[in-house]
Amino acid sequence: MSSPAPATVTLHDIRIARKMLEGVVRETPIRSCRALTDRVGTPVHLKCENLQRTGSFKIRGAYVRIAGLSEAERARGVVAASAGNHAQGVALAARTLGVASTVFMPAGAPLPKVAATRSYGAEVILGGDNVEHALTAARAYADETGAVFIHPFDHRDVVAGQGTVGLEILEQCPEVKTILVGTGGGGLLAGIAVAVKALRPDVKVIGVQAASAAAYPPSLAAGAPVSLPSFGTMADGIAVGRPGEVPFALIREHADDIRTVGEESLSQALLLCMERAKLVVEPAGAASVAALLETGEPIEGPVVAVLSGGNVDPLLMLRVLRHGLASAGRYLSLRVRIPDSPGALATLLGRLAETDANIAAVSHVRTDATLRVGEADVDLQLETKGRSHCAAVVEALYGAGYAVSKS
Repeated sequence: MSSPAPATVTLHDIRIARKMLEGVVRETPIRSCRALTDRVGTPVHLKCENLQRTGSFKIRGAYVRIAGLSEAERARGVVAASAGNHAQGVALAARTLGVASTVFMPAGAPLPKVAATRSYGAEVILGGDNVEHALTAARAYADETGAVFIHPFDHRDVVAGQGTVGLEILEQCPEVKTILVGTGGGGLLAGIAVAVKALRPDVKVIGVQAASAAAYPPSLAAGAPVSLPSFGTMADGIAVGRPGEVPFALIREHADDIRTVGEESLSQALLLCMERAKLVVEPAGAASVAALLETGEPIEGPVVAVLSGGNVDPLLMLRVLRHGLASAGRYLSLRVRIPDSPGALATLLGRLAETDANIAAVSHVRTDATLRVGEADVDLQLETKGRSHCAAVVEALYGAGYAVSKS
């Protein structure tokens, strides 16, 4: 016996959702980005859902889903599972509607996201290694207590709520020709695609996934959602191993393409948003920008890239920024072997000063199994001015007779 077709979502549903969200969510701004415009050769605008309430688009779908519950369902409360953005969206939506909420989060969830979810009134239960474990626990809790499970993307009300982003884009940038959307489970992409294609079928809607967590390409090839055997990316907000049934059907029908981006592009996109657009964006939120940084098929403009979220843990931000600086040639880590003798370290540092590289950190290693008697290693972290400067620094050290390796 065949399974029933997934519930569909229409433009009418999205317009109803928008009416429900009036006074609840912000109509986030669209900002032009000169740096990306110059790089791509066509106008690029950023849809700043990172400036939304709770720091991401998730409040849209969560509120519409909970607002659609019956009084009896609301009385039982709601439960969700998330590493951060959906958790905060559900917590605030539930508090706004006077509904009790419980959120399961992985034990390693970033502390700022845990604190924010609690501040919105949710009971937070930590446990498990990842979101999949949290989802299992949340569903078990729903079965035991009768609380309504609020899925992060696989429900028609959630998709309709996320689709309101598409309506705003068309009104704010009517000349748009391409919309890029970071994609995990697919709720945001599906909602935007439905709204945009109903009103402007000429506009291309393209999903963007992290290459190491891209479940949509194989699923679309198979004609049905398939699970990745393993996945992982710095962009935890789109690290989803299997598309949702509801968004998958809509994306297959309405979206134009799915593109994938690497980790270096994600980190560089985050860095560009911060430096050039003055916007704090999490790695998942910068996936749309990463697609513009990678060479590939041309993108017709004007382009709107959706910045889906800005909830980034400060510790992760430090690591990602360092990664982005390194991939852009502005941060260089080296290990240099020197004689273990007085003045040798000072001589090395003098050579580096001549290259105009700024030393951010230095570590002197004098005991190591790979070292011979009379040798020492120096681990260096250098601030540099680009790839050509990095090459010049390394070449200068080689020219001075040092053994150099990347650390």
